[in-house]
Amino acid sequence: MMHFITSALARAGRAARGQARMLASLAVLATLAALALPAHADPVRVGGKNFTEQLILSSMTSQYLQAKGLATELTSGLGSTLMRQAMESGQLDVVWDYTGTALIVFNKVEEKLEARESYERVRTLDAARGLMWLDASGINNTYALAMPRKRAEAAGVTTLSAFAGKMQAAAEGTAHPFAVDMEFAARPDGLEPLKTLYKLPFSRRDVIQLDPGLVYTALKNDQVELGLVYTTDGRVKGFDLVLLEDDQHFFPAYNAVPVVRKAMLDKHPELAGLLNALSAKLDNEAMTEMNYKVDIGQQPVDKVAQEFLRGHGLI
Repeated sequence: MMHFITSALARAGRAARGQARMLASLAVLATLAALALPAHADPVRVGGKNFTEQLILSSMTSQYLQAKGLATELTSGLGSTLMRQAMESGQLDVVWDYTGTALIVFNKVEEKLEARESYERVRTLDAARGLMWLDASGINNTYALAMPRKRAEAAGVTTLSAFAGKMQAAAEGTAHPFAVDMEFAARPDGLEPLKTLYKLPFSRRDVIQLDPGLVYTALKNDQVELGLVYTTDGRVKGFDLVLLEDDQHFFPAYNAVPVVRKAMLDKHPELAGLLNALSAKLDNEAMTEMNYKVDIGQQPVDKVAQEFLRGHGLI
């Protein structure tokens, strides 16, 4: 009996030692495999602002760069000024920003410029800060005046000049309820110069100041004749609004452009080609559709961004 117990213990010991050697070997193999993998460099830090379009663009950029073999770190939901400060201080590497915002807000340029001039001026000014503006996309998320479709078709107008002409010809005392956000109503480059350029005879009682989101609601519910909106907002499509052409070019261009810190571009020069290829696929129609899917269709931002990338052969 003692011999049997001793033999059993010996067999158990050999089995345990064999298992231990096998686990040790697996651990060594795992370590060697890890060492064989390329070490990840510091990630490309992608930033985005706190509205739907920016959430989509930043998610799209992060997914796209990852698919091309670059590690990324995404920080979205930032205020415009905070995102800009993060770029200037080196806390972010890649963002999408707008020519009008950079020109007017960050560079304090008051001169009225055409779209291409705005882009060139911003690119030159920001290069001195180490911020490189790549190729501009076809997205121009500027202001526009919109009408409910039934009203626009009944009036037979497609331009702001034509709308102004209708207003001027209307009987005295005719109401023209116009919804604007409070910021635009008070800005020195906002409501008053717009009225002057187009000779829009809005009375004080015509102008209704609302929160931006409520402007869209008032248009949807046909409570106002005209409202101030953003050209690529998904609610333009969702609420079947007609954008009147700014035929006298009052509103500045707000083209969306990928902006990269020079230090990151020097480290990863391939970023320019990658982001320019993405920029070339984006325009107002595509962006409005994506905003619509998120805001009206309640689809997840990441899903909408990925579908666009796949649909255009980018990933």
